[in-house]
Amino acid sequence: MKSRQDIDNALSAQYALGTLRGNARLHFEKRLVQEQELAQQLGRWQTLLAPFENSTQPQIPPERVWKKLELSLPPQKTTASIWNWNYLGWALAAGLAAIVLVPYFTSRSPELAPLVVLNSSDAAKGQWIVNADSERKTLQLVPVQPRAIAANNSLQLWAIPSGAKPISLGLVNASQSTQLTTGNVALSPGTTIAISLEPQGGSPTGQPTGPVVFSGML
Repeated sequence: MKSRQDIDNALSAQYALGTLRGNARLHFEKRLVQEQELAQQLGRWQTLLAPFENSTQPQIPPERVWKKLELSLPPQKTTASIWNWNYLGWALAAGLAAIVLVPYFTSRSPELAPLVVLNSSDAAKGQWIVNADSERKTLQLVPVQPRAIAANNSLQLWAIPSGAKPISLGLVNASQSTQLTTGNVALSPGTTIAISLEPQGGSPTGQPTGPVVFSGML
């Protein structure tokens, strides 16, 4: 029997690939805002798959593929069949991930890992996963449950060292992953990473002018 960690990993992979549907997807999204470890696990999958978001095109499988899948499924939706569906979903996710990750692992640079989760004061607004390289010079921000913002607004990322003024790290896309460089900004322990809502194009003053909508401390 698979462990809870294996099941959560499979669900995260399916969610990142877009194959998790219906009530299972809704339940998973509710867990994301309550379980930081699950959100970080999803962030790792989204990080691995992010380079392919804009490079892949949807493909319609041949009819024979659907027929073969239908013939391989049990005739009734019993308790056992539910586990078979879970296994099938996990197997499909693992297979698809393997297909897209083989070239990724051979060419990725730099290697990114989860650094911090940015939370909102309003849990309904979701979270952001911040991934970074080992030197914290490259950041990738991945939205969990992305939501659109007004056309006359932008989201801006800030590093706020303890006892110092905020330093802008650039603008982030509200609906998909964004990669930024930190330049000479040192992301040391105690630094707060925050996203503020600014006028279109970013803060006109070099400091946050709008509300901080997401934040987390290193």
